[in-house]
Amino acid sequence: MNPIRILPETTANRIAAGEVVERPAAVVKELVENALDAGARRISVTLEGGGMGRILVEDDGRGMSAADLALAVQRHATSKLPNEATLFAIATLGFRGEALPSIGAVARLAITARQAGADAHAIMVEGGRVGAVSPAAGPPGTRVEVADLFFATPARRKFLRSPRSEAEHSIEVIRRLALAWPEVAFRASIDGRTMLELPVAEREARIKAVLGNGFAAAALPVARAADPAIYGLIGQPAHSRATASEQHLVVNRRPVRDPMLRAALRVAFRDVMEQGRHPVAALYLDVPPEVVDVNVHPMKTELRFRDAAGVRGALISALRGALGVGAGEAGARPVFQWQAKSHPAALPASYAPRGFAEVGLELLPPAPAAVPQPLPMGFAAAPLPAGPLGRAIAQVMECYILAEAPDGALVLVDQHAAHERLTHERLSAQLTQGQVRAQALLIPAVVELPAADAARLLEAADALSRLGLEIEGFGGGALLVRSLPALLGNPEPQGLLADMAAELAEWGEETALGRRLDAAVARLACHGSVRAGRRLTLPEMDALLRAMEATPRAATCSHGRPTFLRLGSGDFAKMFGRG
Repeated sequence: MNPIRILPETTANRIAAGEVVERPAAVVKELVENALDAGARRISVTLEGGGMGRILVEDDGRGMSAADLALAVQRHATSKLPNEATLFAIATLGFRGEALPSIGAVARLAITARQAGADAHAIMVEGGRVGAVSPAAGPPGTRVEVADLFFATPARRKFLRSPRSEAEHSIEVIRRLALAWPEVAFRASIDGRTMLELPVAEREARIKAVLGNGFAAAALPVARAADPAIYGLIGQPAHSRATASEQHLVVNRRPVRDPMLRAALRVAFRDVMEQGRHPVAALYLDVPPEVVDVNVHPMKTELRFRDAAGVRGALISALRGALGVGAGEAGARPVFQWQAKSHPAALPASYAPRGFAEVGLELLPPAPAAVPQPLPMGFAAAPLPAGPLGRAIAQVMECYILAEAPDGALVLVDQHAAHERLTHERLSAQLTQGQVRAQALLIPAVVELPAADAARLLEAADALSRLGLEIEGFGGGALLVRSLPALLGNPEPQGLLADMAAELAEWGEETALGRRLDAAVARLACHGSVRAGRRLTLPEMDALLRAMEATPRAATCSHGRPTFLRLGSGDFAKMFGRG
């Protein structure tokens, strides 16, 4: 074993750089965050060679004096911690003093800074060697140029991707910071091409500029004034993605990818979104700085909340409140494939128009042989005034309801999926009112689990009993199961408890059983809903539309599929080549 020794300063700096300078995007993040903390209102980022060749970040912030410039490139130097007491109440984006010296340890770093009413000064750091501060020319603010990234540690370059991929990561960093700071103008260019141009805007306008008009058209507002304050926009369930890349979470003006917050998003959307899909969101959380620790991850993208359960519960509640609205004007829009310049084939010369009767069609359908039965679950078949979903026109394929919205849009409703959601919500309401019936087991079941899982379940035994599951300790990792929720039918206790223990380990609450119950509700709703092939009268169709407008989460069925589609005039124009 080698003896303990003090590492040379250059080596120590390069080790620190490995924590801070992961890739060009990490350099961009550190430099842009410094600009924001310096009060910048305009930030420009230039990338060459994916950032490996050159990174230039210019801002109009407060700048630095000659003395500050000399200190800025020293390790453990910072202007963001007034005293040690603020270490656990950080109100800035960054506080690590190693950022600039770490960048200078693996690249060629040049900084030019000027404070208002003072002269500009510059300093250079190359491979860890710090030069002297010298007079320079430049506008108020700071200009930081990083060239030949990782020239001092060439082996690190082998772990980077292509210049295009690295540049995309940097642009994504800027997008997320731009969402968090809408009052700051951002500009980013790659190899001379402008990739991002965002002027100063209000928060909602910035969200729409970054995430696009498609998201804006399908967005629902989220607002919660209480501590923690939560606000922003979420996409409707039909506006989902295959990955979680478009989930933008900002805590105290800091973009994060916190697993706990993302898990809360999944829980809030799990009843309305198809499995395997991910919601789109731009959410802002404001909490007192002293109740959140931002230094649990080197890149500060994960957080530790003092009351994690409270924050998670507040976020889930706010999201479900936003989702809990009746079906309205923003339904899913179908995607059609067509050729804009194509034309229908010419009719054959032998074609001659014939009357409806000759081809077996009539303007009015024949009277039904029997009077249709009323809708189950107590939906009245009485004509009601048209709402956002419009008035029913006809039933298509004995499966879909065709309606005309007040704005002239065509609405197509899947009658089975729509009624499935209505039934689901009614059954869920009964569960919320405490009507969970427990089914006592004739012979109590003994379930063997790891000791930690059994202890976790026993700690939640009181809460679980209110949901119809009664368990007792039976020594070691064994549990005695006396009753199960009747809605679950006759599940295997072993698998149910094992899954629940795993969920409790992640959430710290009894969400596992709630998920099982809700899955049972979804199955019941499916079997109790109007089936495809069922003929409905116009009053019944209108009654279904009105119920959808008044029912929470009615835009999707229990499996996350859309219950209705909207086709506006613009959609028809594109389909017929007019757009």
